[in-house]
Amino acid sequence: MRRVMELYGTQGWLTLGGAALLFMVIIPLLNLALPPEHVFHVPDHIVALMGKIMCYAIVALAMDLIWGYTGILSLGHGLFFALGGYAMGMYLMRAIGREGMYGSDLPDFMVFLDWKELPWYWLGSDHFGFALLLVILAPGLLALVFGYFAFRSRVKGVYFAIITQALTFAFMLLFFRNETGFGGNNGFTDFKRILGFPLANPSTKVALFITTAFTLLAVLLLCRFIVCSKLGRVLTAIRDAESRLMFSGYDPLHYKLFVWTLSAVLCGIAGALYVPQVGIINPSEMSPANSIEIAVWVALGGRGSLAGAILGAGLVNGAKSWLTVAFPDIWLYFLGLLFILTTLFIPKGVIGLIGQLRGRPK
Repeated sequence: MRRVMELYGTQGWLTLGGAALLFMVIIPLLNLALPPEHVFHVPDHIVALMGKIMCYAIVALAMDLIWGYTGILSLGHGLFFALGGYAMGMYLMRAIGREGMYGSDLPDFMVFLDWKELPWYWLGSDHFGFALLLVILAPGLLALVFGYFAFRSRVKGVYFAIITQALTFAFMLLFFRNETGFGGNNGFTDFKRILGFPLANPSTKVALFITTAFTLLAVLLLCRFIVCSKLGRVLTAIRDAESRLMFSGYDPLHYKLFVWTLSAVLCGIAGALYVPQVGIINPSEMSPANSIEIAVWVALGGRGSLAGAILGAGLVNGAKSWLTVAFPDIWLYFLGLLFILTTLFIPKGVIGLIGQLRGRPK
């Protein structure tokens, strides 16, 4: 218990407690208990947007763990996010049952493509427990195998970033193919229920929102525990002076592999929470541009700062939601400009800028 309390000071725990109260109690109550015409009512679309951004915040934490603290830039985290989403999407597609367009036990896209039976890798996907296991194993095993060969070969820096992006692009092309068995270009959509509860029901949406908020808090505490431990000091040593660490008798391979695999699993969990709230998953989530955007979140918020990673994900995606409506044709230019300005003028991110302003004499 003492070790847990040492993760944050009194002010930090009060801040976390206030955030938990806001997202797990107050916002759900304002959405469910108040009528739509009430001034304090939180609309369903705002709840969905905040739920989506919290999923992105989990991905940002995972990215900060591997890049901000370990110094390994990945441009493939969108792949792990999508794999977790597809694992959950398989369960949601099976949960539709015979309520699909064709009234078949097979998903609609399989009926349309004249599939006669489920592929072997879909077996067991109608069980929620199996789906949760797949959410962890699909990104985790891929990251473990890929990371082992990459780190053993001492691939690092820009070369590692390039091969992670190439891996993501290869999987995107694979999932675009209809014969792969994952819905091709359209992916999975038209979900009906989860664990028997209708996804269209406001209470189900709020339950998913609360689950996402709780998961974000748990991931934040886990990451904080890691970076404040001896393992965290080794990770920062890998980032700052890997050769010196090796001369001290440490083998960076195992530490890199652990944090890389953990980061991938966290992305998969975020993807699994994202899909039932957004209602769709398709290969575009594996687009290399999405993985680059994840790096932008962390860079804007502040590398090597867990709070900065969450802040960056919230700022970029909040701005993105507004810009896509206000300036649908040029919002991507805003995003690129944001990244350039951050790199040039606030290399430590928004969280670093806030720290500098606080430190200035009045």
